[in-house]
Amino acid sequence: MENFTPVSALIGGGLIGLASGIYLLLNGRIAGISGIVGGLLGRGGNDTGSATFERLAFVIGLIAGPLFLLIASPITATSLVTSPMPIIVIGGLLVGFGTTLGSGCTSGHGICGLSRFSTRSLVATVSFMGAGFVTVLVTRHLIGGL
Repeated sequence: MENFTPVSALIGGGLIGLASGIYLLLNGRIAGISGIVGGLLGRGGNDTGSATFERLAFVIGLIAGPLFLLIASPITATSLVTSPMPIIVIGGLLVGFGTTLGSGCTSGHGICGLSRFSTRSLVATVSFMGAGFVTVLVTRHLIGGL
């Protein structure tokens, strides 16, 4: 991307780490997106009303943040999405399958799990990062980009 700078990536990563740390301290729960969304879809066990509200507020924040960015900046959604819609849908389904298979998502394992020195999260993070590297290699460099 043309607008990438290491400073913005560093600030963004720091904010994600700070937010997940605060979420853990205040709620005693890991800020893994699959667990939060799964809880909203009824796979979270016997949640109280306040836990459901927290999950819903978290997901609304995930959606509102990028929407606010699109409204407040000259960036357009079409400049951010560079793949055809069928590829995006297939990718989303594969991520959902991998999240179920790996008992968690990239945020849960990569941010929260690694910071707690979880061996299971280390294995999961190495696996999905490796799969991502191979996917980029194949789709962008070996078959000419999708």
